[in-house]
Amino acid sequence: MTAIAKTVPRRRGACPGLSAPMPTGDGLLVRLLPTGTIPLAAFAALCQAARAHGNGVIEVTSRGSIQVRGLNEASAAEFADTVAALDIAADDGVPVLCNPLAGLDTGEILDSASLATELRRTFAQSMLATKLAPKVSVAIDGGGAIGLGAVAADIRLRAQAVRGEVVLHVSVGGDEGRAAGLGHVRPMHGVETVLRLLDVIARRGRDARARDIVAAEGAQAFCSAIGDFLLSAETALDSRLRRNEWSGTAAMAIGKFSLRNGDCAIGIGLAFGHADAGSLERLAEAARSAGATGLRTAPGRTLLALGLPQKTALAFAEAAERLGFITRADDPRRKVIACAGAPICASAHIASRALAPAVAANAAPRLGTIHISGCAKGCAHAEAAALTVVGMPEGCALIANGTVRDTPFAIVAKNELSAAIANHAREHIEEAAHV
Repeated sequence: MTAIAKTVPRRRGACPGLSAPMPTGDGLLVRLLPTGTIPLAAFAALCQAARAHGNGVIEVTSRGSIQVRGLNEASAAEFADTVAALDIAADDGVPVLCNPLAGLDTGEILDSASLATELRRTFAQSMLATKLAPKVSVAIDGGGAIGLGAVAADIRLRAQAVRGEVVLHVSVGGDEGRAAGLGHVRPMHGVETVLRLLDVIARRGRDARARDIVAAEGAQAFCSAIGDFLLSAETALDSRLRRNEWSGTAAMAIGKFSLRNGDCAIGIGLAFGHADAGSLERLAEAARSAGATGLRTAPGRTLLALGLPQKTALAFAEAAERLGFITRADDPRRKVIACAGAPICASAHIASRALAPAVAANAAPRLGTIHISGCAKGCAHAEAAALTVVGMPEGCALIANGTVRDTPFAIVAKNELSAAIANHAREHIEEAAHV
């Protein structure tokens, strides 16, 4: 192994919405953001459409979107028509994310779904989305068992109870721990607050992002835009308290969750973020047999089966495990984040997903989170990982405790990658033993 210079990440392209499919190695890719509960019959129809019009590969992303692969120009239009008829996804535009159990969670203090719906309706009546970069997004966290703290967004609203009043903490440019905090507004001003903040971004050009504006100018332009909505400084919380509060919140949607009506939800993960349509159809049938009312997507490449009676929840989880889905939070497959890789993605230099199972079994339990990226874009994971593997024309770059943007400690030939990862894991254990 020899040390090399930094990898050179390329700027990611536009989001592959239903109306703008993205070319990949296996055809066209489309992405849709579900707006709430997907009825089981509609989910089965979505799977059937993915098989009929694409190659049957369905992905759930780290942000809870659904991606369908292997479409062509003609079939992409037919697939879009099918999804429109199912009425399960938001129109292409500014993505608005809310809590996966919004409206159902016993612990939420604000129904983020209602505020998200109002925002989407406002976006649909304006041209704002056409003035923004495709990846600009909004996150609305109403509290509860599955938070959005780990999900990065340009604009963030998070419900907090301050002196007996529910207010929205506003921040911009990152996940909850890294975003720049602006202060608090009342829920009644939530929609207008988002619109004003997005206007700040739009005024800086079609490629502008909130994090870049904060890095270059600070947060003053954002603060000024909503100054008349910000509550007094007395309502502000200490930043350390705010971070501690969200870091303990479950952004993880694996496991069992109680719902307001006494039923429960079971969260299951897609191994390495993807599954075939047939397996997902069988999952929907297992959910129906157990009495579930529908499915929702969640951050972290997961699905939630909703409305399960307590007595059948375990049976559904066991059925999901038999189908190959992740049902335990400690499953080592959850520690490996792999993009589609070659030959699926035309940009990839390595078969990321083909490598993932062996890496999960052999190295993840010893190292922690491992990111396998087919190229230097790092689409699957923007944050640091214990080990990041980047496919390059000349081989595989290995980066310790960093991202695709950091300097690799070594480069290895593709056929030496497995041995190099095993050796790195062994050295990691030996170093830890001497600490």
